[in-house]
Amino acid sequence: MVWEPSQTIYKMKRSIIIAEAGVNHNGDINLAKQLINVAAQAGADYVKFQTFRAEKLVSKEAQKADYQNRNFQEEDNSQYGMLKKLELSEEDHHILLAHAVNKGIKFLSTGFDEDSIDFLEKLGVDIFKIPSGEITNYPYLQHIAQKGKPVILSTGMSTMDEIGEAIEVLISSGVSRANLTVLHCTTEYPAPLAEVNLRAMTQIGEVFGVKIGYSDHTPGIEVPIAAAALGAAVIEKHFTLDRELPGPDHKASLEPMELSAMIKSIRNVELALGSPEKVVTPSEEKNRAVARKSIFVAHDLHSGHILKQEDLVMKRPGNGISPMRLNQVLGKELVKEVRADAMLQYDFLK
Repeated sequence: MVWEPSQTIYKMKRSIIIAEAGVNHNGDINLAKQLINVAAQAGADYVKFQTFRAEKLVSKEAQKADYQNRNFQEEDNSQYGMLKKLELSEEDHHILLAHAVNKGIKFLSTGFDEDSIDFLEKLGVDIFKIPSGEITNYPYLQHIAQKGKPVILSTGMSTMDEIGEAIEVLISSGVSRANLTVLHCTTEYPAPLAEVNLRAMTQIGEVFGVKIGYSDHTPGIEVPIAAAALGAAVIEKHFTLDRELPGPDHKASLEPMELSAMIKSIRNVELALGSPEKVVTPSEEKNRAVARKSIFVAHDLHSGHILKQEDLVMKRPGNGISPMRLNQVLGKELVKEVRADAMLQYDFLK
């Protein structure tokens, strides 16, 4: 059987990498600028912040999550008190957008309420990112969908039914399925590896017919690299200047060298995934003769000898008659005397 390669051209898939600065600027515009510098230098496609007003996001009595208390200990145990210190002003957004443009990286932010979404639209963001906590917020989903821009939906803490409901709201309100990317996510900081269930990412794509991605909260860089290998269209990962800084998300974030290593590894994996076509590559071509074998003569043979299997031996190099053609030469008569260890040639045969 001869296998013929297809004529299709395989286009390498490239994950969009979002470096999630989030609130790791600690409310300091200069720290935020440094985060942009790090994301750009690491090679991320987007640097992402968070846009909110604490009074619209949480009640003043709402308590912090366990991980927020664990990672950011302060006397005020309320989410409101913590978030109020982490707000970025509208002016801050304009400054950071300009800084990102100057550094050659795209600016993105997650808006947590309708007014924030409207502001980000005016700011010119090209994608709306829906955080996991808003996946059941019907009016918010509808408001975003009506903007008519691509949407990235995170699904931490969600069931498949809840994901399906959110997708239905988005599509029925104006988002095309082609413009929707759904990110698998485990909402814990850091997320335990045993709870990542990365195969759920591909299942989401199969069930809902959408592009898939992964928002990572695990320690280290292995899981987002694996997600890229599994076909994630988008990879999102928190990063910080220093994990020892005070704040709710620093402990579950990559430091600058780790972010660079993750992005480089993802790009290497994408390159290595290559094409589904099994072919002899240019670098392999020169090694075929060196590593493969040809048919050689095992001992001295006289002219007129009829070749038998014991007359022949398979040796390197492989630039002669292939051992796969053995049956074509057995039983053939030699037309000349052949010395031991000679590479058999077709013109030796009658």
